Amino acid sequence: MKIELPENFCREMKALLGDEYEQYIASFDRPRSLGLRVNTLRWTPGECRQRLPWPTEPVGWVENGFFYDESANPSKDPYYYAGLYYLQEPSAMTPASLLPVEPGDMVLDLCAAPGGKSTELGARLKGRGMLVANDISSSRAKALLKNLELSGIGNSCVTSETPERLASAFPGFFHKILVDAPCSGEGMFRKNPDMTADWREKGPKHYSPLQRAILKEAVKMLKPGGYLLYSTCTFSRQEDEETVRWALENFSNMELTPLPLFDGACGGAGLSGCLRLFPHKIRGEGHFMALLRKKTGKGGGGGERNLPEERPASRAGSRRESMVRVNLDEEKELRAFLEDTRLTWESSRLVNIQDMICYLPEGFRAGLGLRYLRTGLLVGTVKKGRFEPSQAMAMVLGEELYANTVSFDRDDQRVIRYLKGETIALEDGEGPRKGWCLVCVDGFALGFAKGNQMTLKNKYYPGWRWQ
Repeated sequence: MKIELPENFCREMKALLGDEYEQYIASFDRPRSLGLRVNTLRWTPGECRQRLPWPTEPVGWVENGFFYDESANPSKDPYYYAGLYYLQEPSAMTPASLLPVEPGDMVLDLCAAPGGKSTELGARLKGRGMLVANDISSSRAKALLKNLELSGIGNSCVTSETPERLASAFPGFFHKILVDAPCSGEGMFRKNPDMTADWREKGPKHYSPLQRAILKEAVKMLKPGGYLLYSTCTFSRQEDEETVRWALENFSNMELTPLPLFDGACGGAGLSGCLRLFPHKIRGEGHFMALLRKKTGKGGGGGERNLPEERPASRAGSRRESMVRVNLDEEKELRAFLEDTRLTWESSRLVNIQDMICYLPEGFRAGLGLRYLRTGLLVGTVKKGRFEPSQAMAMVLGEELYANTVSFDRDDQRVIRYLKGETIALEDGEGPRKGWCLVCVDGFALGFAKGNQMTLKNKYYPGWRWQ
């Protein structure tokens, strides 16, 4: 590959890599690696590998990650529309895999779009606790929301806020925080040569102050004893080790937890305990990671030195959620639908937000005045007693979790026709079906249809349809 790298970047990489610099340059001629990460909410990595119609190889350092060949077309497979895997560059799978998330945790992904890391963090919660996935760009947050819903993660809230606003709402709240910070993107030059233009315009000097400002707010939101994983897709020591060292020097309650090395990974440049990935050493692009822990006890609560205060964030555009508790005695269609699911519902967590029925995650705090794109699981909409379940609700279910389902084989042409929004005819033994019917592929949910004896009126969400 012929790519004109910035001179200053090359000089810094020569200093960083020494004798390995030429190996790094040679990696630009190597094809980039393609990867998918298995959604462990739905199935196991072993089941995935057995049932996918194309060959895969394990990503050695991520348990549920696989390489696939460019001849495959996984984004056009029905299993993709069932949310069974997420397409993700192999190195980018690493940060979420290293944050020690446990079911029941309160987790924040502070710079979350488009959702590759959030979907993994949410899967590891296994439906318990809460994931707050945030992106300051509302347009990027919409893509984030779709990926979380497609993956069937119902215990998530999607926000579009500044770190400062979140920190004022969630002081000392989260057990685990991921900060995959905006950066100069040097690790992506091989994958996307156009990023060199942004580097020439901005570069590490532009991003380093931004990263530190984000980290400052993230530390405020971390519980004592909690973990914060800081990551970038750049090689710059100014953005990587120097930013981590800045955090350790300015927050006495934070300590570095060494990350384990694996085959092909490197330690930090001048700061042991960090982790670096280089494209000439692994089948992936460049990445940096450091795991920080907030101390418990006397030094765990504060610890910040007197840092300059940033300008308060504007509250323009924020909206307060107008929540009303749902009375299931009055919403009979909703109650009947919930009874048809094989899920346990806590009525106190069911709320009506402008005719949208949402199921709030454990630990949700109302009245914070934040800009939400979604608060928990969108169960469906209700107007004048009529209830219609949502696409997000469908993706939380499956053949074993709903009373009225029809499942087609992956190779059945009706799967693609359903994904295109067409009405589906049932065959003998598949019907009759009446009312809300969950359409599945090999038992995995795709979406809803309205059954009318031997036909299914398509209710698949138009914005997700097969193109």
